[in-house]
Amino acid sequence: MLPITCCCLLICLLSSFSPPVIAVFNLSLPHQHPYPEAVVHEVQRTINASLSRRELLSATNHDQASCLTGNPVDDCWRCDPNWGVNRQRLADCGIGFGRDAMGGKGGQIYIVSDSSDLDPANPRPGTLRHAVIQDEPLWIVFSTDMTINLKHELIFNSYKTVDGRGTNVHITGHGCITLQYVSNIIIHNVHVHHCKPSGNTNIRSTPTHVGFRGKSDGDGISIFSSRKIWIDHCALSYCTDGLIDAIMGSTGITISSNHFAHHNEVMLLGHDDRYLPDAGMQVTIAFNHFGEGLVQRMPRCRHGYIHVVNNDFTQWQMYAIGGSANPTINSQGNRYTAPSDPNSKEVTKRVETDEKEWAGWNWRTEGDVMVNGAFFVPSGAELSEQYARASSVEPKSAAQIDQLTMYSGVFGDPRDNGDLYPGFNGGGTVTGATSTTGTGGSTDDGDFFGMIFRGSSSEAAPPPSSILSTFLSFLIILIWFLSPTNYHYYDYYLYN
Repeated sequence: MLPITCCCLLICLLSSFSPPVIAVFNLSLPHQHPYPEAVVHEVQRTINASLSRRELLSATNHDQASCLTGNPVDDCWRCDPNWGVNRQRLADCGIGFGRDAMGGKGGQIYIVSDSSDLDPANPRPGTLRHAVIQDEPLWIVFSTDMTINLKHELIFNSYKTVDGRGTNVHITGHGCITLQYVSNIIIHNVHVHHCKPSGNTNIRSTPTHVGFRGKSDGDGISIFSSRKIWIDHCALSYCTDGLIDAIMGSTGITISSNHFAHHNEVMLLGHDDRYLPDAGMQVTIAFNHFGEGLVQRMPRCRHGYIHVVNNDFTQWQMYAIGGSANPTINSQGNRYTAPSDPNSKEVTKRVETDEKEWAGWNWRTEGDVMVNGAFFVPSGAELSEQYARASSVEPKSAAQIDQLTMYSGVFGDPRDNGDLYPGFNGGGTVTGATSTTGTGGSTDDGDFFGMIFRGSSSEAAPPPSSILSTFLSFLIILIWFLSPTNYHYYDYYLYN
């Protein structure tokens, strides 16, 4: 293995290249899709198919159409009255860059019956902590409503689904959810809130490994050097740092149908402007409700390819979407409602970057609805024709946003309800101490309501072929494999 100084020299060399040269890395890193525009086009196709199916059934079978929303994730499973006996079908309903996340599909059903978190180094069977550290795939459900007040970070092992459907589950306390060096995780239909920093203690991460953990940031969900992650129908608010942060080369992520509220720095995608492996980050952000009391970072991006599609942005105080280090931001079919502050109407913010530099960044707006003076500042190639279409959207698109995001957040929560947890003090009730396990058990592609977006999104870009690109790709892949533990800023023990 090359010494750390060698890696540093390589990083300095790569950082000296111009943005167009660095951009080739978006097709060169492990675990990412080589043609992100093809994934974008597939998301658009599934949305249009669901909307078309709903419209067709409305004219022929009103009872069946009533359960359809046009949201392809929800329509995939919610119309089945027996979904509770086939919970694992959810794993087949993903979209976007995280659509291949299997979670615990094929594994046993693990029933969490104990809400306690007494000893993170020796978790009690029947607790959520005991479930998520197991080595085998598990589909984790809950025996009853519960609040899980964590003592420290909840560290996941790979191939886990946390499925809160049918119960009212709150995860709160110290550390909250940590996905680090793992893959194939689905987190569905749980509340995550009031998360605080924790650490400087021993925490078990697998059945056979306990290690010392440094201090965490207090994120709701922290994604660190992980892939194939899907976070769907959760409600997140009131955390110390980010509600969802994805850093250190994480990729293959979908964040869909969540309700974000009461927070400053909502979502960070990318560790540092100088951390080039984050150029491989690919994230789909779809059908979310960015709601009450939000300030900024919805998301804030570094490097990578971020697809923001069919979300409802109802509040921000500073900006909605920000970025640095030349990320690609593809904003399609969202509704942006600006605040009353005349100085905060802009959706976008290039963070600490001169216009001469960001003018070439590919930030697209297509089919977006701008409300109350909101405006999106695009940049990059093919501006005039593409963005002229985006500025003349028919008002009926806004009605689609209501339909697509009507169930965002945890099922059963009101969509606009002010403070979700007034007077919350982090308390919880222990609900038991026993463990129970068991075995788990034609589309229309038309431009429906203008939701098929035209332009470059349907074209897959060819991979780079120059000698320079190949050489630089080899260097960045080398850095990818050598550097993660060197950049590990709060945990030095995991997987040693």
